Amino acid sequence: MYIYDKVYEFARELKNAPEVVNYKRALEKINANEKHKKMVEDLRKMQFEIYSMQLQGKQPSKEQMEAFENISNIISLNPEVKEFLEAEMRFLTLWQDIFKIITDTIGININPNL
Repeated sequence: MYIYDKVYEFARELKNAPEVVNYKRALEKINANEKHKKMVEDLRKMQFEIYSMQLQGKQPSKEQMEAFENISNIISLNPEVKEFLEAEMRFLTLWQDIFKIITDTIGININPNL
């Protein structure tokens, strides 16, 4: 049970990390604005479609890439959506760093190719 106590302690500390606080704030703003939320959803959908094609060894069409570039350009001009995506990236980087520290420390290499 001791390990769970430590994890809860860590989670309480993590909750106050700037990356988490800023991401939660940006997420609340996005979810409060349907137009911005839809922009992020459309971007995610396009990212997933392109990534899925690449995993299958296919190249996205010129039209798909242009549509993705267009929505990316539109988003870059929207400060609230841009702020959200940047906050999300900082949070995900923190999360990846934490995961790497844990797996390195316990001596487990998580490799999907194995």
